[in-house]
Amino acid sequence: MNNTPFKAFIVEEISGNTFRRFTGEKKVEDLPDGDLLIRVQYSSLNYKDALSATGNRGVTRRYPHTPGIDASGVVQESRSDLFKAGDEVIVTSYDLGMNTSGGYGQYIRVPESWAVKLPDGMSLKESMILGTAGFTAGMSVFFIKDQVSSENGDILVTGSTGGVGTIAVALLSCLGYRVTAVTGKPDAVDFLSTLGASFVLSREDVTKGGDQPMMKARWNGVVDTVGGDILASSIKSTRPWGVVTCCGLVASPDLSVNVFPFILRGVKLVGIDSQNCPMNIRTKIWHLFANEWKLSFPDGFYREITLDDLDENIDLILKGKQKGRVIVNMSN
Repeated sequence: MNNTPFKAFIVEEISGNTFRRFTGEKKVEDLPDGDLLIRVQYSSLNYKDALSATGNRGVTRRYPHTPGIDASGVVQESRSDLFKAGDEVIVTSYDLGMNTSGGYGQYIRVPESWAVKLPDGMSLKESMILGTAGFTAGMSVFFIKDQVSSENGDILVTGSTGGVGTIAVALLSCLGYRVTAVTGKPDAVDFLSTLGASFVLSREDVTKGGDQPMMKARWNGVVDTVGGDILASSIKSTRPWGVVTCCGLVASPDLSVNVFPFILRGVKLVGIDSQNCPMNIRTKIWHLFANEWKLSFPDGFYREITLDDLDENIDLILKGKQKGRVIVNMSN
């Protein structure tokens, strides 16, 4: 199949720190070595993809490059004992779409250790409605659920209109938790309510009083996707023995907080590294999403686009105007 041509979204450096994005043609022989050749059916749009598509060297070192940190599709060729041609698989995380040609190409070639067999009860499309964002939300809920019961569960979700936040709100609500969503978008209240949020707060509601060593205890758990002052305030306002998960830094990578919440209330701060999550936890979370955590997505939760629509949607996510999930149909 080496001479097989396929469509791909390509980011090319045309001069120092100037890049152009276009849909072009590649050949299978252009792909890196790997155990599995996969025909991609769906991908999704994440903030990290947008960074790669704008030449961010912290994400992608070398160009030209095809981004796409998520992919689901069908194995075409296998050098692995774990997979055979015809298997439906999910590939997220590791180096896909960063420095390895990613899911915005109709073919990818990856190591066997990056792939998860699509669980029964889940379609390739559903897996990409979730994607890395959903998997990250799933990891956060996985650790919170281990410590906090739904009967005693007031959970705060920050950055609640983003990919991770929306799925965290929907999943926690589905599991019986009382969810308070935080957003800087006043017009998103109805949308968050349809996902299951019981209350919606502004960022100022959460950070007010954050300059104090401790704040009034309000939450049994927190899914934080933004970092910075919101994360610090969330930690200070978590109830005794509560769990705070941290997976983002869009507000700031810095965390200004003292030890009091940890030594006086026993608050636990859990870092969420979905990129390098061990395979046993990875497969368990995907299995949960296909079964006990099966979600019904309301109207407006996701949009389906093609490669030709990617460019304008990358601009939207960089401007903070994306709401919910965007999946990319790679069949066309």
